[in-house]
Amino acid sequence: MGELSVTLCGIELGNPIIPASGTFGYGAEFSALYDLDILGSFSFKGTTRNPREGNPLPRIAESPDGMLNAVGLQNPGVNRVIAEELPRLKRSFHKPVMANVSGFSIEDYAETCAKLDQEEQIGWLEVNISCPNVHGGGMSFGTDPCQAAAVTRAVKEVTTKPVIMKLTPNVTDIAAIAKACEDAGADGLSLINTVTAMRIDLKTRRPVLANTTGGLSGPAVFPVALRAVWQVYEAVRIPVVGLGGISSAENVIEMMLAGATAVEVGAANLRDPFACPKIISALPKTMKNYGISSLKEIIGGAHAK
Repeated sequence: MGELSVTLCGIELGNPIIPASGTFGYGAEFSALYDLDILGSFSFKGTTRNPREGNPLPRIAESPDGMLNAVGLQNPGVNRVIAEELPRLKRSFHKPVMANVSGFSIEDYAETCAKLDQEEQIGWLEVNISCPNVHGGGMSFGTDPCQAAAVTRAVKEVTTKPVIMKLTPNVTDIAAIAKACEDAGADGLSLINTVTAMRIDLKTRRPVLANTTGGLSGPAVFPVALRAVWQVYEAVRIPVVGLGGISSAENVIEMMLAGATAVEVGAANLRDPFACPKIISALPKTMKNYGISSLKEIIGGAHAK
């Protein structure tokens, strides 16, 4: 059997499969379906300083080979996550978990990350500067290198755990944003978040989503994500987590060859709640088919040496 383990920012994972934030809640729903400990880790629901109800309905739309969402970071707020969700999580998941954090100001990010940094089960802080579905925050920090660096520095000043900055593809030069985060102290990067998109209802002649636009995810964005991971891997020295349209073991290997140390599986979880266990189960045979004995050895393997 091939060796599936990888090391992400100093923490070893039994395999590189991480359900992506926004597609896995805080783990409770999926723990009723299978043993969560088979996962490498998972990134829990995007958490903000204060509770959020999210955007108005409708906020989900179908698209060929994907879906659009404009949920708008609905969550109970960091204090309730710490008081209620993390104690519940400890009963079903016994590995370090990735905390996904969003904010509307640099102070928001810093305060939320500082609180989560104190929690024993948190392994990494995934700082989302890339959400396209909120106004006055999220992606506004991730489209400018100076703003991205400022958030990174602020979070690093108040935390001790690895900080992974989550980047948006909705920029001209994602490598420049990645380098700015690295220079500001980021321990890793995750990419990509969703691609800004929209649909129009032909009967009403109005946008399908109440928010007008949403984030496109699913297989349609995989080539975009792969390109972004390739470019960022060439630009930085810190680990990259690849996500965007991954739905098979073959996708995982392709993303790792592009430069990903680990991968996040997003929309596939919404289509099939057993998507991650199926990918993990398929990895050894797929590795054998392509002559791969260890996943660690193929990270960035498609780049010229």
